[in-house]
Amino acid sequence: MATKHPDSAPRLGGVLISNQVVAELLEQLRNGIWQDIDHLPPELELANRLNIAKQTVSNWENDNIQPSIEMLIRLSRIFNVTTDYLLGLDDVPRISVEGLPAPVVAHLS
Repeated sequence: MATKHPDSAPRLGGVLISNQVVAELLEQLRNGIWQDIDHLPPELELANRLNIAKQTVSNWENDNIQPSIEMLIRLSRIFNVTTDYLLGLDDVPRISVEGLPAPVVAHLS
């Protein structure tokens, strides 16, 4: 198995992205939302919603691979958090729209 080197870690706009942060946040979000669903394990529920294999979700959470940009966007919409939050670049999970005019809020949705 290949060793992961910090120099080959993914970057976004020059910022080093921690695979472990993405993996941990994804698992926490997934378990928080679907922990009470009896009919499917949370991992399978997320895979079904994204139309991907359960193994892909497992690989993300075990820090074997990173979600694509498209999947990060879809994940952020499912969990109602920002992509920056998923990437560990921001501690605030959502953008506040308080005080913004209705047309601006509609544009952001």
